[in-house]
Amino acid sequence: MAVIARTKASIRFFGNDLIPDEVTLLLGCEPTFKHQKGEVLVGRNTGKSRVAKTGLWRLEAIEAEPGDLDNQIEDILSRLTNDMDVWSDLVGRYEVDLFCGLFMDSGMEGIGISAENLRLLGDRGVEIGFDIYGPE
Repeated sequence: MAVIARTKASIRFFGNDLIPDEVTLLLGCEPTFKHQKGEVLVGRNTGKSRVAKTGLWRLEAIEAEPGDLDNQIEDILSRLTNDMDVWSDLVGRYEVDLFCGLFMDSGMEGIGISAENLRLLGDRGVEIGFDIYGPE
């Protein structure tokens, strides 16, 4: 089986009462993107304005081609605190996930995640979500 063509990965924290600067302080890293509920956001491509329905704190890894989720997960976690009390607090207050975009060039591609990275995510209470895009 061929390795998946391209991957994107980001850790995301969502919550109506999420204050991005507080999350930044607790995690010890500036996000790639952040906003609070009620903030007016302007679309990069459309230029249209909308109001954020919830707060968001997101840290993205560099896109990998060919796909390499393990390195992307390691990159993200290496930039964030290892303090499990902080993780427990944040996971208890907010919806937290590791979002993975998988982009295929053919109909038969695959990728794995190491047991160590699965353990690190599990220890932190982080769910993994996948969006899989087939070849066009």
